[in-house]
Order: sequence, then structure tokens, then C-alpha cells
Amino acid sequence: MISYRLHRLQKQITQIILLVPLCPVLLMSWCYAQSISSVELINNAKNYNGNTVVYKGEVIGDIMVRGEYAWINVNDDKNAIGIWIKKELIKDILYTGSYKSRGDIVEIAGKFNRSCVEHGGDLDIHAQSIIKISSGSKISYAVNTKTINLALGLSCMILLFYLLRVRYLKTAG
Repeated sequence: MISYRLHRLQKQITQIILLVPLCPVLLMSWCYAQSISSVELINNAKNYNGNTVVYKGEVIGDIMVRGEYAWINVNDDKNAIGIWIKKELIKDILYTGSYKSRGDIVEIAGKFNRSCVEHGGDLDIHAQSIIKISSGSKISYAVNTKTINLALGLSCMILLFYLLRVRYLKTAG
């Protein structure tokens, strides 16, 4: 009787030891939400209105702080959507997309508003959480010396023609 209970206990412990490493994988698959594209949100705004959505893209433009909150624009390569977010949640955003830099890639979870009463009827997302997926970076552009030399050469030719014309008009007059 004791050996049967001992054997059963060993079997249960073995099952627990085997299942424990699988728990995080199972939890991640249950908790992970698929992000929705801006096209899907815009085309089906009535269906998503008031629901919590997950939206992913590049932070672009300026971060506009308004008291305890801030506006950021997130672009998923199709459209940009305005995100209303608590100021403390944006502390990790270092780069915003512009001519000089690529913006941080973020994933936003929040309440989608087809026509937000609080913000003048605009389509927006009131963010509840933000995850920074990857950091942005500065963009450097190489100087094209051929173009600069061509521009300088043309400028010199125009100046030379102007001076010759002025001299010709003085001698002719």
C-alpha cells in the first residue's frame, strides 16, 4: 500500500517537473494578442469602437505633452494613428521618425475610439500599455560631391556671363 502511494507520488512529481517548463509557453500563447493594422481599424471602425486593440508601428513626428498625458503618432507603413498615452509610459521612446531619424517601433494596447468625444471626434487609441519592440536610430546622409561641384561650376559660369554682359553694355553705351 505504501509502495503504491510512493509510486503514485513519484509519477505526479515527474509530471509536474515536465509541465513546469511548458507553463510560460502556454501562458504566452494565451496572453499574446495579434496586432491590428491601421487599414483594418479604419475600414472596420464601427466594429472596433470601444474595444481594446493592439496596434504596432513606428513612432513618428513630435511627442506632444499635454499635462499628465501626451500625443504620439504611430505609423504602420500604411497610415498613422494618434495615440493618447500617459506621460510616464513614453519615457523609453528615444527616437521619433523624421528626416533625421527612424522612430522606435512600439506595440500599443488600448481602447480604440472611432470618434473620440474627448478629442473633438477624432479617431484615436487611448493607450493602456506600450511595449518598445526595437529602438530607432539616426539617419546620416552622404554628401554628393559631384552635385556640389556641378552647382559651383554652374554658379561660376553664370557669374562670368553676367560680368561679361555688364561690361559689354558699358562699352556699347
